[in-house]
Amino acid sequence: MKTISERMLKTPLKNADHGDWDVFREQLEKNYVWPALYMFKFIVPQHKAEAVKALFPMHSSTERQSEKGNYSSITIRMMMPGSDAIIEVYKRVRHIEGIIAL
Repeated sequence: MKTISERMLKTPLKNADHGDWDVFREQLEKNYVWPALYMFKFIVPQHKAEAVKALFPMHSSTERQSEKGNYSSITIRMMMPGSDAIIEVYKRVRHIEGIIAL
């Protein structure tokens, strides 16, 4: 199974239109064989970390704080059935203020 770091894919979050999601879907389809283990990585202000983790109650996450403690990096690995499921996850988190998807 071929895997690719998500950081190599352009992840649309804020102000994404339908075309942005289509391009992202095409990148996913080109680089993964489904189902696949997919790594979601988010950076959020420290006070928003629990809001991100709350969206994934059935999955464990890894969290690292920035040097000054202002931001948290949250990594969640999930077995995903396809690109549409991944896009739905990104659409669920994009309302969190200050979130950055890597």
